[in-house]
Amino acid sequence: MATPGGPRPGNAPPNYNPNALANNMQNLQINQQQSSNVGGTAHRPPNTSPFGQQPPPFTGSRPGPIPPGVFARGPMPPSNPAQTTLPPNMVPTRPTGPPPGSRPPPFASRPPPPGALPSPITGTAAPPNSGAGPRPGPFSFSPLTSGPSAPPQMSSHGQVSNGPPAFGPGMAQSGPRFPPAMGGMPRPSGGPPQSPPVLSSGPSSQPLQVRPSFGSPPAGVSSSIGQLAPPFSTPSQAPPFSAPSPAPPFSASPQNMPPPPGSSPFSPPVPGVLHSSGSPFGMQTWPPQQQQQQQVAPPPLIPGAMQKQQMFGMPPGQPPLPNQSMSLGQTGQSKIDPNQIPRLSTSSSVILHETRHDNQANPPPPATSEYIVKDTGNCSPRYIRCTINQIPCTVDLLSTSAMQLALLVQPLALPHPSEEPIQVVDFGESGPVRCSRCKGYINPFMKFIDQGRRFICNFCGFTDETPRDYHCNLGPDGRRRDADERPELCRGTVEFIASKEYMVREPMPAVFFFLIDVSMNAIQTGATAAACSAISQVISDLPEGPRTMVGIATFDSTIHFYNLKRALQQPLMLIVPDVQDVYTPLESDVIVQLAECRQHLEILLESIPTMFQNNRIADSAFGAAVKAAFLAMKNTGGKLLVFQSVLPSTGIGSLSAREADGRSNISAGEKEAHKLLQPVDKTLKTMAIEFAEYQVCVDLFITTQTYVDIASLSVVPKTTGGQVYYYYPFSALSDAAKLYNDLRWNVMRPQGFEAVMRVRCSQGIQVQEYSGNFCKRIPTDVDLPAIDCDKTIMVSLKHDDKLQEGSECAFQCALLYTTVYGQRRIRVSTLSLPCTNMLSNLFRSADLDTQFACILKQAANEIPSGPLAQVRDQATNACINILYSYRKFCATVSSSGQLILPEALKLLPLYTLALLKSNGLRTDGRIDDRSFWMNYVSPLPTPLVIPLVYPRMIAIHELDEKELELDDSIIPTSIPLSSEHISDDGIYLLENGQDCLIYVGASVQQNVLQQLFGISSVEEISNQFILEQYDNQLSKKLNAIVNEIRRQRCSYLRLKLCKKGDSSGMMFFSYMVEDKTPSGLSYVEYLIHIHRQIQSKMT
Repeated sequence: MATPGGPRPGNAPPNYNPNALANNMQNLQINQQQSSNVGGTAHRPPNTSPFGQQPPPFTGSRPGPIPPGVFARGPMPPSNPAQTTLPPNMVPTRPTGPPPGSRPPPFASRPPPPGALPSPITGTAAPPNSGAGPRPGPFSFSPLTSGPSAPPQMSSHGQVSNGPPAFGPGMAQSGPRFPPAMGGMPRPSGGPPQSPPVLSSGPSSQPLQVRPSFGSPPAGVSSSIGQLAPPFSTPSQAPPFSAPSPAPPFSASPQNMPPPPGSSPFSPPVPGVLHSSGSPFGMQTWPPQQQQQQQVAPPPLIPGAMQKQQMFGMPPGQPPLPNQSMSLGQTGQSKIDPNQIPRLSTSSSVILHETRHDNQANPPPPATSEYIVKDTGNCSPRYIRCTINQIPCTVDLLSTSAMQLALLVQPLALPHPSEEPIQVVDFGESGPVRCSRCKGYINPFMKFIDQGRRFICNFCGFTDETPRDYHCNLGPDGRRRDADERPELCRGTVEFIASKEYMVREPMPAVFFFLIDVSMNAIQTGATAAACSAISQVISDLPEGPRTMVGIATFDSTIHFYNLKRALQQPLMLIVPDVQDVYTPLESDVIVQLAECRQHLEILLESIPTMFQNNRIADSAFGAAVKAAFLAMKNTGGKLLVFQSVLPSTGIGSLSAREADGRSNISAGEKEAHKLLQPVDKTLKTMAIEFAEYQVCVDLFITTQTYVDIASLSVVPKTTGGQVYYYYPFSALSDAAKLYNDLRWNVMRPQGFEAVMRVRCSQGIQVQEYSGNFCKRIPTDVDLPAIDCDKTIMVSLKHDDKLQEGSECAFQCALLYTTVYGQRRIRVSTLSLPCTNMLSNLFRSADLDTQFACILKQAANEIPSGPLAQVRDQATNACINILYSYRKFCATVSSSGQLILPEALKLLPLYTLALLKSNGLRTDGRIDDRSFWMNYVSPLPTPLVIPLVYPRMIAIHELDEKELELDDSIIPTSIPLSSEHISDDGIYLLENGQDCLIYVGASVQQNVLQQLFGISSVEEISNQFILEQYDNQLSKKLNAIVNEIRRQRCSYLRLKLCKKGDSSGMMFFSYMVEDKTPSGLSYVEYLIHIHRQIQSKMT
């Protein structure tokens, strides 16, 4: 037996690559060549890896893009060796290098086979996958692999279709979650960060206010935005919450290279760039990277008047905080230059983040930035983020700050490919060492005493005996001598092998049950054929091996099961006519091993669209079908993937079109409209709780052209740990590719089954509530029939006692789950943060992305229970109260005509305004759109929160003129969301992580239209748009950009072409959140509004 707690020997499968998952997040080569056999299979595009490494090739051939209802069958891949036992990005021992044969050479070293297409990203040819070879270990397959699904777009131009890439979710505002591996990048040296800018907009007689900053340069260095170069000019002016532009996904550059000059977050300014010279203290040369600066020197004391009233909780002589002030005329007549107000800015540098240094927690980089984490005791911010990186000692201090204290926990988040894999630790039959009182797991912050014979729990303070076989002497520093050899004593995140005591039953198999709507509407819109086509293609992506089971059923007003047993000549249909009291026929034969029924399954999926092509039954028994499928899965648990096209109208849980005469679905702004956002009754909720109890997770793919009452239907995915996918209005032409990619990522992403999660906190703090997609049967635990790398849970915290100044407060998330390969694991992430009595420290260490994510998620939770106006007011008040507290207690004396923003939260007003204008809080949305928005926000990862409300917009028409920037980022610099930045002869791309809109101005040059879209005038733009790639630079660049965004966001993105003067153009302009609209203020007006509110509170 392995030493208890020692690394687990010899468990890696022969082809296992610890970073394979991240390496394989490859972008499907979207620009594939046209296949000549129009009706049959086209070749899958080359399987390319964006990380400069090629994933191990797959066994067996995969079907290519297929017209609805036609399927290609490939040979059956051999099942994987049984010893593939490691989940995502994990190694059993400290990796000294990948197992033999696991790490293919970097891209450039392998010549592409004949016929390989040059990659759309400049400079590298992407070798296609050979199609043979072993599959990587569990969870290490890619969401972004090959596999088009939409019919190839043939045309007389011979262009190539930007058909479906497959990707995975959750990326940053502008910066991939996974840039090229840069393992050996030197740590940036820490120059002092810049003092906050001062926005002067009043008359010239108003003196400039200089506000020194935390970790600020010596007195004598400051800057005023008044004379800054335009926002977004160069990396040297990136504010602390910059979002990097991504590095090229196919880079073949050698690893271990230092970043190019000027790309480091701390590099000196680029010569020739206008720096602020209006500062009374001379020129500023450091970018304000203060928030992500890793080891900040203590701020020098700055002479100058402090506030008359002493700052709250701040000893005299403490330097003032960094902030940004804007002068606003007393009358409110603002002369603010819109170019000088705080804006999101982008930077392409990769931040290297050590979680702790000198035994102190380092504040994490912004969630929307691109960073590589070195776990030195605290877990990576990908797994746990706290809204404030210093914990207030008392509840009074927290309430004075008006900020929220909460954690955003994403236990299975995807790591960056350059990060060390999570270590797997096996304590044998005794299981991991835990505190005998609070059951906290062993972690780097438990203190060993008495020569290592006892240890003190960092959560409850209890002293425990060290188990005899775990004993080790202490070194002169008081740490155990083996602390650096034991992952659980030196790493913030580890994964323990669960012993028998953690199992109620044998770990469940991986069960995937597909339930397809075949009612008349679904057949006629092509939704059934698109679902069958997508399922048929993802069958080859399901986990290999004897533990993978599948089942399939179809439904209209009755339910049709299919016996897939191998002995039968062909699948046998079994009809369940009773939709009130449902049952499952032949339980054992409805769900069978994938290896046994692969051919039957493919034949069946091919024939379903034709079998039902003349179906005239318009009713849908959704509730009954889901219940019947559940009864078939009840013994094992598993994933139930439902494809639904119409409002369920018969059987259990049937719904009626409750939008009053259809009106309120058009505009959801009427009185009592929020009641339509609540489930109609408890039927589906009661069913969902039972599903969760038996570990059945439901994912719902809604392919509809009408109202389906998402508010009622979504209760099932939300309670069972699943999610809602929404394609409205569904188009078989343009949405089939997205449906396939969404389904593919759903089954391939790192995930676990039958999970339970609990968060523990140090004494003095306790969990107030959890929020997200799960079921809760006891107050302390969250039950998750399934959990995947994209699901985030918000954990609100509250004080139950005072904390000690100078001590640390620890949080630990423990997730017990079963891997898709049937092992029981406990993933434990621990974060320990300093406690403070000073309000100024809270503002200095606030995490903007996480604070705003909490405001967003709370707004989404509030929408169904009150009028929209009330929810909007709550969001604005949350913003005003935080800024008022800062102004009153932390800012230095200044004229009351100034709006002063804390440096860390200076973009909070912009994001709050964007939230007020989002789909969820606008008065003019459809009810179903709003319901979907609430469901999308509930489990949303932090890096996707900002893009959702403040999307990224880039100019496409300038791509040819501007050769891609020096930093090689494929995606050009983004521009502010204001219509003054949109010209009539331009083309703009806007994306928010789900949708991608391409706006074409009315007077765009004809040759540009021809190059990009193959049309000669704006009038020719069709509603059902599929992006093609033509043989010219501009088209190739646009395709490369779209592919890169899809890879970053791990989402296929629905593409829509918009033009001026019709509804699509209006939709595009509705995202211009900085503009004044009939129902909302402009950004400048909103700042003035907030300023007035703060002034009135001050008086």
